[in-house]
Amino acid sequence: MAITEGSALNSVASSQKQTLSTNYLDLAATANEGWAQQYVPDLMEKEAEVFGNRTISGFLSQIGAEEPMTADQVVWSEQSRLHISLKGTIDLNGGAGTQGRFVVVTDIDGNVSGDGFTIANHGVRVNDTVLLSSGNTVVKALVTAVSGADIDVKSYETAVLEGLSETASATTLLVYGSEFKKGDTYGGSDARTANEPTFKSFSNKPIILKDYYEVSGSDASRIGWVEITSEEGQSGYMWYLKAESDTRSRFTDYLEMSMLESQVAAGASVTDTALAGAGTATGTQGLFDAIEERGNITSGISGVNAATDLAEFDAILAEFDKQGAIEENMMFVNRATSLAMDDMLASMNSYGAGGTSYGVFSNDEDMALNLGFSGFRRGSYDFYKSDFRYLNDKATRGGINATAGSAAIRGVIIPAGTSSVYDQNLGKNLTRPFLHVRYRASQTDDRKMKTWVTGSVGAATSSLDAMQLHFLSERCLITQGANNFMIMK
Repeated sequence: MAITEGSALNSVASSQKQTLSTNYLDLAATANEGWAQQYVPDLMEKEAEVFGNRTISGFLSQIGAEEPMTADQVVWSEQSRLHISLKGTIDLNGGAGTQGRFVVVTDIDGNVSGDGFTIANHGVRVNDTVLLSSGNTVVKALVTAVSGADIDVKSYETAVLEGLSETASATTLLVYGSEFKKGDTYGGSDARTANEPTFKSFSNKPIILKDYYEVSGSDASRIGWVEITSEEGQSGYMWYLKAESDTRSRFTDYLEMSMLESQVAAGASVTDTALAGAGTATGTQGLFDAIEERGNITSGISGVNAATDLAEFDAILAEFDKQGAIEENMMFVNRATSLAMDDMLASMNSYGAGGTSYGVFSNDEDMALNLGFSGFRRGSYDFYKSDFRYLNDKATRGGINATAGSAAIRGVIIPAGTSSVYDQNLGKNLTRPFLHVRYRASQTDDRKMKTWVTGSVGAATSSLDAMQLHFLSERCLITQGANNFMIMK
């Protein structure tokens, strides 16, 4: 009987008395994934967190709120400005009937018909007193006739509106009051109609986010030699605990990042866009997109020098004065912008003395500091500044910003507190934070942050020899009064 030796037999040790790579496995060798060496290594049984606290969640929880919703979209209305101010063209040298005629082109924000403002229904009425301004000239006048977009005025000073410019859309008209003669009424050919508040409606739709982690039943029962500690505080020698926690933390960050970065699909339907074939993916409007569309954008405070940055910051305040003038604001900025602001403030003597009220932190400076905010006052505004990890981390927006140039996002300025809006679903005015998350929830199902386990590991739910941990959330972001927000690029 012939005996054939197997090609993979464990042979007798070589007579050579030296350590060779052929007779010992290397612990660090990636090819054989070795686990032993001739000499016992000093094993460091603690996993090293070389990137520190890696999560970026918490931004929205610090400044906003979360409220449930039951519909497929959220619709809210924002009231227009209280006072009437228009841009248009003035006729200074026309013939009879046209001299002194102001023709409305847009409102003060540049809106035209179909954008929450109707040119022919601008709100200016006969007997209104107005300021007309272009260039360095300001003229006070009385409205004598109104016909659609045409507004005829007579100056209080001269028969001709001298000094104004006939350049198209160069003249601003502001209603500052009215004047009537004795016994005058609103009737007659120049009937004075009542002005009603105007609203502009906005909407956003929630998106569904999902993720899961799976580990086989065999691996779930294995014990490793490396002790792990998760972001959730769990510790032990079972690796699946680490992977499960990482999946949970990553998903939590996705919830926040999607509320910042998301964009609505362009076009009337999905098939009109590059998302064709992506099922029902329609997108949702995140914070950055909402501010760029309806808010303010600044390239100031770049760190060139403190004096220049201060002037640019004052320009930001001037822009806020033109909007709602919200006195308390949160600033979330990247490291470079944060340092530039520190240098700017350090160049001023006692910039914060007797200033910041810390109203949003219940007037507790220690509370603000514990949350990572530093406060300062400029003019009549209080600002609470915080470094935003998402804009610094190389693995998130920080890495994108490094090469994005003018498209890089350096920070956001967000009004603190609440504002009043009309909720069309409820049919009444409600007070809500300027920025808040709406998530789908009812008595049947709460989809704010769903977590469930399937499989046969632990409490068995199926015959699958594995544990599947599922995550789901359905939500959208409401950026209310975006004209009071500013993005720094």
